[in-house]
Amino acid sequence: MSFLDNLTTQIYNVLWALPLIILALGTGFYFSLRMKFPQLRLFKDMVHYLLGRDRKREDRTSKEGMSSFQAFALALGGRVGVGNIAGVATAICFGGPGAVFWMWIIAFIGAGTAFSESALAQLYKTRIDGEYKGGPAYYIEKGMGGNGFAKIFAVIFALAAILANGITGPTIQAFNFADAAHNAFGLNPWIGGIAMAVCVAVVAFGGAKRLGRVSELIVPVMAIAYIIIALIILGINFKQIPEMFGLIFKGAFKMDSVYGAIWGSTVMWGVKRGIYSNEAGYGSGAHAAASAEVSHPA
Repeated sequence: MSFLDNLTTQIYNVLWALPLIILALGTGFYFSLRMKFPQLRLFKDMVHYLLGRDRKREDRTSKEGMSSFQAFALALGGRVGVGNIAGVATAICFGGPGAVFWMWIIAFIGAGTAFSESALAQLYKTRIDGEYKGGPAYYIEKGMGGNGFAKIFAVIFALAAILANGITGPTIQAFNFADAAHNAFGLNPWIGGIAMAVCVAVVAFGGAKRLGRVSELIVPVMAIAYIIIALIILGINFKQIPEMFGLIFKGAFKMDSVYGAIWGSTVMWGVKRGIYSNEAGYGSGAHAAASAEVSHPA
């Protein structure tokens, strides 16, 4: 094992240790209870503000901010991808089919965390150079009083966000894209990687407004294609659907001789991949939320 592989493994073991998993779950559960399950209670409001006109604004956009739909598409574009495809496959491979059930649970509980961080991003957003900017680094510093202690936490998060969003996250996406293109079409991985880098640069250097415009055009197509392909696969294998659900629930709960030995691994892998796929608590979605010009965080 190379030095980089060894270092990555050690960091992974620290970050995805049991205490952090419990903290992530506990946070989502706390906010869900404290806000009376906004993922259910405010669902109607979410659809209204997402697709309709904002009652407190004549327009859904402004020169400073994105529309709610653009911000939603921008956040969704980062969440639906490798974590939802390769991540789910990894969870099933190492944790068994029961891991899928725990991914469902984490998605529901994590929605409480996602709502709270997006609401905080809206509350503490700042207008800089004619655009709204914000996110965890902003609301950590301002929400905790703006003292030196708060600033340290904000800086730590900012450095982690630069590492995750500037290096580790994009490299995972680029690798999977280049590898898939190579396996499917024989395209040289270097060409695939360079093509993705150029596309990202063209969009990213256009600022937040271009990010929003591109996301609202591409993400709906991606999401619809994602759902249609999933339905086609289910349709082709419809006879196996009852057995599939049976395996998921059996693996999630039944402690027989086959699944009992790996039940703890099933829960752990479901939680890990669930958090990775929806990014609740990562702070990534909060950056998009902060750029929106809306009157309600839903």
